[in-house]
Amino acid sequence: MKKLILSFALYTSVISIQAQNKIEFEQYQLKNGINVILHEDHSTPIVAVTVLYHVGSKNENPERTGFAHFFEHLMFEGSSNIDRGEFMKTVTSNGGFLNANTSFDRTFYFEVLPSNQAELGLWMEAERMQDLKVDSIGVQTQREVVKEEFRQRYDNQPYGTFLPEMYKRAFEKHPYRWVAIGSLDHLNKATIDEFRDFYKTYYVPNNATISVAGDIDKKQIKKWIDKYFSTIPRGTREMNRPKIVEPIKHQEIRDTVYDNIQLPAVMLGYHSPAQGTEDAYAVDMLAQILSQGNSSRLKKNLVDDQQIAMAVGAFPLSSEDPGLSLMYGLVNMGGDIAELEKAIDLEVEKLQNELITEKEFQKLRNQIENDMVSSKSKVEGVAENLANYFVYYGDANLINTEIDRYMKVTREDIQRVAKEYFRKDNRVVLHYLPKPKEEEKK
Repeated sequence: MKKLILSFALYTSVISIQAQNKIEFEQYQLKNGINVILHEDHSTPIVAVTVLYHVGSKNENPERTGFAHFFEHLMFEGSSNIDRGEFMKTVTSNGGFLNANTSFDRTFYFEVLPSNQAELGLWMEAERMQDLKVDSIGVQTQREVVKEEFRQRYDNQPYGTFLPEMYKRAFEKHPYRWVAIGSLDHLNKATIDEFRDFYKTYYVPNNATISVAGDIDKKQIKKWIDKYFSTIPRGTREMNRPKIVEPIKHQEIRDTVYDNIQLPAVMLGYHSPAQGTEDAYAVDMLAQILSQGNSSRLKKNLVDDQQIAMAVGAFPLSSEDPGLSLMYGLVNMGGDIAELEKAIDLEVEKLQNELITEKEFQKLRNQIENDMVSSKSKVEGVAENLANYFVYYGDANLINTEIDRYMKVTREDIQRVAKEYFRKDNRVVLHYLPKPKEEEKK
């Protein structure tokens, strides 16, 4: 009876949270193929103007990797109506901020501005969609920017090569085998015409979703969107949409990476289902059990109790196609990397062999509710989520209903995915070790 009462209380709590935080939005499409999503919220006098292009590193030519990420930078070079270097200055001088990011599957751009500058944001996004400067000066400038980012993120960052080292071993066929930053050699060899071709292929209306959220008048926003975007012609070039299915793995891959680090680390990557699938939600919940919060299993058992790890973590790296669920552990001073790997394996085996407790399960569901509410706390987050849900899942309303998918996951589902995906023969294991001192001096 107590379980029934607790379950009912949790269910009504979820319904109440959904009702209180429902995101109302309007969605439509322009004749040139641009998808538009509008969310009106007058709680603060700001607006997020965002554009998601459905192009990421997986759409690239294997001989020209890094293009999608390169355009994340190049798109700030300006247009015939925006001088070089003025894009960022214009937004910040009008009281806003902006940024962009690239993944395996998409590139996302946004400006957050005072609501009376919404038209400015739309005009600027239209400018770079239809008339981006792709010239030798801009390309060379951004090549140097990307080189510096590569040095900071990978060469000079301890454990910074974790993702590229992991993904190139985990994937044999699928283009997830290279990460977004790609190859500097490919970027150096690419011609201006190759960059222009990429731009004309992917940065087109029929590959874009505009999502505007915040203190807006939808009627006026629609007029501005029509004014600035409706005359941009559809793209006509064929887009690379990989259909490659990575073969199912039945053999563990192990390797050692020497890095400029002080503490050894073990990195693990398990092949996992694509985002949006039923199993992906169970995998996500499993990762939270292992590493979200100070009372999570890895943190409590390996860091606090056994003190064999300095830091631990587990997280699925969500992707449109089947990807990886990652784990890591940094060995405590004087500790043993093999002992740490064995301890992580033991925590995974517990999830495979035993149902999590009802108490732990309810705590997990509460954490997810809180995360879902937090994801709607900023207008830029709302705009991005609306675009993501539409592009990846074909349903922007998942911003309101995705929590139901989490709530359908049972304790048995978590145990099942632990057995199905977190197998040793379905993973890559990397041991990160300090470089030998002779090599460090070179």
